[in-house]
Amino acid sequence: MNTIFIVLPILTLLMFDLGLTLKPKDFQLIAQRPKPVIVGLVGQIILLPLIAWGIIEVLSTFNFHLSSLFIIGIMLVACSPGGSSSNVFSMLAKGDVALSVTLTACSSIITLFTLPLIMAWVTASVGEATDIHLPIANLLIQNIVLMVVPISIGFILNIFREQTAAKIHNVLKRIAMPALILLVTVFFVQHKQTIVTEFASLGLTMTVLILATTGCGALLSWLLKLTTKERRTLVIEIGMQNAAQAITIACSPLIFNNEIIAIPAIIYALMMNLILLAYVGITKIE
Repeated sequence: MNTIFIVLPILTLLMFDLGLTLKPKDFQLIAQRPKPVIVGLVGQIILLPLIAWGIIEVLSTFNFHLSSLFIIGIMLVACSPGGSSSNVFSMLAKGDVALSVTLTACSSIITLFTLPLIMAWVTASVGEATDIHLPIANLLIQNIVLMVVPISIGFILNIFREQTAAKIHNVLKRIAMPALILLVTVFFVQHKQTIVTEFASLGLTMTVLILATTGCGALLSWLLKLTTKERRTLVIEIGMQNAAQAITIACSPLIFNNEIIAIPAIIYALMMNLILLAYVGITKIE
């Protein structure tokens, strides 16, 4: 089974569901409370890729070499911030859900431009050995079709048919997690040997990445004296990536068309949920 036929509808539904939760007032938050929004976006868009590349470089100095395909996959994860799941985790952690929604919406738009630029540099740096190239135009078109369009449709529906949007959202939010579990299961079955073999190295890399980025969110919040709710949201938003987007780009026949590149995102999704569920537990006793 080609996983692209599973991940495409999943990503589209997740982005549509995100749009269903958006309201014009969510974007007003940028003007009302610019500091946490700017800090969150800087963490997501700039610091995340820098931290990921730094981890790769540090590991290489200790002769802990990752293949070029895995490096591309790791950086792809680092360049795909947000996702509707982060809003759910912010709610569970009693964070600032409005801030979470605003950051998710803004980062989804901004990464339309930053992701191609960063990944073009990454593939030029490490992809030559594996003959991997990034068709930037295809990436832009795919992201517009699979992300901007469904988010916009959901957003417009929520403006003009708020009750209908709420009903659809209540259905989709129950489907999202089982759909992601299905994707991970199918992917694991197809690439079991590679995942098992590489789990130690990629599991360590992804765990370090998650801990470093969540720690970065906590540190920035502390330095700028943000509220407890804002801190909890930034920890989640800066640390939580859109694995479905990364998998879609990796597997898409229009872009990389290489499921091996998606393996870091699969392992990341597993480690991310375990670590952030633990974080949500910690917030309950704070």
